[in-house]
Amino acid sequence: MTGRVDTDKDVDVCVVGAGPVGLTLAIALRRLGLRVRIVDRAPATGHEARALVLWARAREALDALGVGELLRSHGVEPDAVTIHARDRFLGELTTGWALSAHARPLTIEQHDIERLLREELARLGTRVEGNTEVTDVKVHEDRAEFTLRHEDGGIESAAAPWIVGCEGASDVVRDRLGIPFEDRRRTGLQVVQGNARSTWPLGDRPGRGHIFLAPHRSLLVFPLPGGGFRFLCFRDDPDPTLTAAPTADELRDLVADTTRMPGLRLDATEPLRLNRARFGDRVAARLRHGRGLLAGDAAHAWAPVGGHGVNVGILGAHNLAWKLAAVHRGQAGERLLDTYSEEQRRMAVRYIREMRFDLMELPVPPLGHRAFTATVPGALARRGFRRRLDLRLGDLRRDHRGSALSRHHGRHRSGPRAGDRMPDARVTTAGVPLARRLHTLLGYERWTLVLHAVRAEPGGLEALRETCARFSAPVRILPVTPRDVTEAGRLGHPDDLCLVRPDGYVGLVAPLARTTLLRDYLAALEPGGERAAGTPWTPRWPRKSRPHRAH
Repeated sequence: MTGRVDTDKDVDVCVVGAGPVGLTLAIALRRLGLRVRIVDRAPATGHEARALVLWARAREALDALGVGELLRSHGVEPDAVTIHARDRFLGELTTGWALSAHARPLTIEQHDIERLLREELARLGTRVEGNTEVTDVKVHEDRAEFTLRHEDGGIESAAAPWIVGCEGASDVVRDRLGIPFEDRRRTGLQVVQGNARSTWPLGDRPGRGHIFLAPHRSLLVFPLPGGGFRFLCFRDDPDPTLTAAPTADELRDLVADTTRMPGLRLDATEPLRLNRARFGDRVAARLRHGRGLLAGDAAHAWAPVGGHGVNVGILGAHNLAWKLAAVHRGQAGERLLDTYSEEQRRMAVRYIREMRFDLMELPVPPLGHRAFTATVPGALARRGFRRRLDLRLGDLRRDHRGSALSRHHGRHRSGPRAGDRMPDARVTTAGVPLARRLHTLLGYERWTLVLHAVRAEPGGLEALRETCARFSAPVRILPVTPRDVTEAGRLGHPDDLCLVRPDGYVGLVAPLARTTLLRDYLAALEPGGERAAGTPWTPRWPRKSRPHRAH
């Protein structure tokens, strides 16, 4: 590509890749008023067995973008998962412990997620351009230039102020930007999965899933919205040269042997959705290079242990869109986009590290299997353990405490820390006596300054309004009254304020009386404001120096 290419005046962001992450990003940007072009090398949504579970935090993010109920209506919310060691019942893991409108996971096929998000994006005025491949990308100080190859073989030179690669492991944007994507292969692990209907003694209640543990393998069975189950087996890899998709008979034999149900019958669904995969752990060295950014599997990828890959990608898109919109509109300096890279990479690295020790899903040898399964019944019998595990799986305890955007000046132990997800407490507001969930009062298009109404004196409110009005970032001041003492504790001490980011994480906790801390924080967001405020965005404490409290 040579010479200057004029930026398309009708496009603010080009999104490359129309999987769940790219579509979520495009919808979020459209909700914020940016003009989006989204292209994908595939002709349409695929139908192979891929991601299946949306956990609580990703569901909250999708709900904030207006598609939560749409997805819920096409999925199943499991309320319990039974755990077995072969044919021996070990216990039951229950869901729904979280204080969230989306406390339970949602099982929904990835191709259905993509179809529904494509339809929503079309309603917002943007259609996916299928059979369109990006072949080259160059970024400049004020734009990104890219070359497209269309279905008919035609070549198009185009440009936009920003480009985001969401294509996956073979992402062209990442490759052309020269960003390393090192691959640490996982040896001794393959994943065999498929959709099927089964005749077995465990029944087919829609709200119940199952996990079977055996030496060298772990089998997960989750109900599908249209009936039947997804059978997903993490197993050893005795023949690494075997790459073909499994047959229905291979899947049946694997399930029958793991569950010790030799007479088991599986009827594969039509169309066939069977696949075999091997994985490596990958994280891009950085997720931003000037006007080019990365999201989803283009930024990080690992084995589907825990089923969090697409969830982390969706949370990344939710994190990125509001920051990209703020920078594009001149409401924030470009350093804000660097915080996306830092926060998202840190989250991915944590998952990869933790998933290496997930003995509930990773295959273990016979001795380790016996030792681990001996501990499971006692653990599942404890209510506190079941609650902690559910919160962990739902990603509600994930935080950005180490982020440069997180500043904590509170002196009290109650309530969220800077970087935590803002608790979805039940509160009332002036003129509305009925209690509502706090998350329904937040907004993806703005920051929200949450404070206890009991401390919202007219003079103090006016000082806060004057402080917020000086800056480009839109801020809503929200005095709330907790429904009861328990909810009050979740919101923090009445003498503190919480400045909540558009994506629902707490950016600042500070004493209500110290408006200068709020002023300095907002000033640092401004273009060039980091230098002007004299308060550079650096972490306020080492990652492990403060205790984490669940909400």
